Amino acid sequence: MDSDLLLVFGIFMMLLAVPVVISAFSSDRPMRGAVALAAMGGAMIVAAYVTNPVGYRPDDIPDVVMRVIADIVR
Repeated sequence: MDSDLLLVFGIFMMLLAVPVVISAFSSDRPMRGAVALAAMGGAMIVAAYVTNPVGYRPDDIPDVVMRVIADIVR
């Protein structure tokens, strides 16, 4: 479950980096925060892939997300 949680939060951080990049680009600010957020999200995704003994396929991701959400809600 730990690798699933890492994967979901890594994907979430990568998705959060997109509006930060757009905001920084449109207001001519440095993109340090966006790059840091994307790097942390990417590192979490890589760590999840490495620590999972089976690995992840692209079609596994929706099931993993739903499992993590169900575990958080429960």
